[in-house]
Amino acid sequence: MKEFAYVRPADLAGAVEAHGGRPGSAYLAGGTNLVDLMKLGVAEPDTVVDVSRLLDGSVARTPDGGVRIGAGVRNSDLAAHPLVGGRCPVVAQALLSGASAQIRNVATTGGNLLQRTRCPYFQDTAKPCNKRRPGSGCGALDGITRDHAVLGHSASCVATHPSDLAVALAALDAEVELLGPADRGTRTVPVGDFIRLPGDRPDRDTLLEPGELLTAVLLPPGAFGVPSRYRKVRDRASYAFALVSVAAVLELSDGRVRRVALAFGGLAHRPWRARTAEELLLGTEPAPAVLRTAVDAELGRARPLRDNAFKVELALNLACEVLGGLAGDRPA
Repeated sequence: MKEFAYVRPADLAGAVEAHGGRPGSAYLAGGTNLVDLMKLGVAEPDTVVDVSRLLDGSVARTPDGGVRIGAGVRNSDLAAHPLVGGRCPVVAQALLSGASAQIRNVATTGGNLLQRTRCPYFQDTAKPCNKRRPGSGCGALDGITRDHAVLGHSASCVATHPSDLAVALAALDAEVELLGPADRGTRTVPVGDFIRLPGDRPDRDTLLEPGELLTAVLLPPGAFGVPSRYRKVRDRASYAFALVSVAAVLELSDGRVRRVALAFGGLAHRPWRARTAEELLLGTEPAPAVLRTAVDAELGRARPLRDNAFKVELALNLACEVLGGLAGDRPA
């Protein structure tokens, strides 16, 4: 492991200052992703800024009826929190399907969203990777692409985003709170926009500006008390990343869809919000054939790679099952 400077600031403002927006600086919270990447030689920071004792570890109501989740809240605590676990099933289910219990006890809410791809070509420093080293090429394009993207990918990168929580948050129209240097202050960005598609800059995972620190996740009032569900298909029953996952919200009025939100994980460089399917479903009676037609229209833009065309049919069937269950057409 490369030698680095370790800094433990007294407050968040000091942390942002210590980071300084320098390419060689990195924030450390739970460490479940950064430390692994440092061991692999993928991440080689000059300075590690420890914010683990500074990040807000609380969950609290906001004046508008939403909930603010501090970036330092552990995944296991958030899944069990009475303001979230029982009132927002899609979030709790997403969290509990991720990693192992031991990792969930350490991993933070902010770190979960900021974790980097688990693409094996990114993690292998002997392989070319535009995300790890811009301009070096994408080793996956000529390699095994079973786990890679079918939506939104580019000639520069076909990796997928690994977070389960991010998919649920995208479906709920959640926002992230970002703290920048003193001259920039705090801003909020929708989760669905915060995590980027690769384009020609796959090295930029998010819209974070240099030195910015993710300090909280904001759930809107409409995230609570509505039928929602998260389902994940993976190669083994635990401690595995999604081949395909689905987060869905569905409300009916007089048998017709009054509100619907659908997001996919495992298909793209970020959680994929299925806007086309949502528009087609609004106002309809959600019979199985209607659900299938709407989701199929969304997935019609998929561009499977050599080894992963199966993901399209898998995503179609999973989304229809989840939406159908929420609509009462199938058992929960």
